[in-house]
Amino acid sequence: MTEQQYDIAIIGAGPGGYHAAVRAAQYGAKVALIEKKYIGGTCLNRGCIPTKALYASAHMIEKVEEAGEFGVEITDFKVDFAKAVDRKNKIVQELVEGIAALENAWKNDIFIGYGKINGGIPETGFEISIQSEDNRLINAKRIIIATGSSPALIPAFNIDHERILTSDDILDPNFKTIPKKLLIIGAGVIGCEFANIFNAFGSKVILLEYLPSPIATEEPMIVKQLQKKFQSLGIEINVSQNVLSVENTGSGVKATTCSASIPRDQVDSAEKFTFEADLCLVSIGRAKESKNIGLEEMGIKSDRGAIKVNPKTLKTDAEGIYAIGDVTGGLMLAHVAYHEADVAVANALASIGGFPVHEKTPDYNIVPATIFTSPNIGSVGLRRKVAKDQGIDVLMGQFPYQSLGKAKCMGKAEEIGFLMILAEKQTHKIIGASCIGVEASELIAEIALAMQHGLTVHDIGETIHSHPTISEMVLEAAEAVVGMAIHKKGRPIFH
Repeated sequence: MTEQQYDIAIIGAGPGGYHAAVRAAQYGAKVALIEKKYIGGTCLNRGCIPTKALYASAHMIEKVEEAGEFGVEITDFKVDFAKAVDRKNKIVQELVEGIAALENAWKNDIFIGYGKINGGIPETGFEISIQSEDNRLINAKRIIIATGSSPALIPAFNIDHERILTSDDILDPNFKTIPKKLLIIGAGVIGCEFANIFNAFGSKVILLEYLPSPIATEEPMIVKQLQKKFQSLGIEINVSQNVLSVENTGSGVKATTCSASIPRDQVDSAEKFTFEADLCLVSIGRAKESKNIGLEEMGIKSDRGAIKVNPKTLKTDAEGIYAIGDVTGGLMLAHVAYHEADVAVANALASIGGFPVHEKTPDYNIVPATIFTSPNIGSVGLRRKVAKDQGIDVLMGQFPYQSLGKAKCMGKAEEIGFLMILAEKQTHKIIGASCIGVEASELIAEIALAMQHGLTVHDIGETIHSHPTISEMVLEAAEAVVGMAIHKKGRPIFH
């Protein structure tokens, strides 16, 4: 086998990997992109994109049900989940093909196969074997590991991929049947998003959550609003539930739980609860994909699968080898992987020399996050409790969608929710924001940009926002921090 020579080899073609490959090529590097299965990784094939495609279909159902409010009478319509899945599959295929075409346009070599680092040093390069139908050996001066994560297979939950499923199973291109009743273990981001989707398509959804609250990392006021909406939809949320076992009964599934406050080994039969459904989705964590890629041979340390990296450079313990994205065990978000890809590429190429790039350091201070339930949830920066724990005096401004003209024009569902902005009391600098409502995921972007550049609520207030738009929520909430919102009565606080 002849070894091909590359400046950078990237193992894993998910968001971090394919982004790193394009960025490296933009600087003039010769790049090898190695992917064991799907270009685009989990996010594109079994995560962010297919979920949002199904969410769009679910949201369309919601809008059709509200059509009468707009003077559009739809007396009979059919919900076809299989057709929605076909649409989802088409979107995924088009994006996968688009990424492959993009890599080819930058003259990056794509290898489909299992990549493993056999050895080497930065001075002479690293040898990587690619296990596939056509086994290959390549050599690269630097390596970026971006192998991602996969659903955690918890033994106690007996995941059989038939009735007890992972998110990978439920997003499989051939999964096209809506269960009458769906049990979801885990009311975090994934669990709540799927609850919303399957409820819209007609499933009775039951959520089981170990913690005392769903999506526990969000502001309590946000969670309360979501719970209220879920209750109106008939989605059942059971919190503080310790799932003891899940079994496939042949015709359905049965989960046995107890109160999370009771130790598992001290539970008697009277303290157990049972929940039954047609299918069960387990969504309580993800495992890092770091096995059998040569970590041990290279002396690269990991902790429960998470590759350890230098937080300032993203280097592993092996000089010349970097790691990014989910496999490092940090913030498991595609946009964080994008950011880390930029940093790792810059540092790798700077260490080689001869490329128009300088070393970089990752910055995780301002990372927006979104949850695609209906209504959407978006957040960035600190929550009130965290700010208090850090000894920060804060001011909070809140503005409701129901006071916004554009939201009222869009329909009753769009009047649900609010945006809250936190600012440091002395300086009025924005330190965080949380939103639940239409386009929450988009509104947070403006606030993240403001925070990145150290802006105050006054800077936003002095920026003209187009009317009528949803983005006026940001203007009004920022002004509400100091009691100056026009469409909400407040007590002015003059700086």
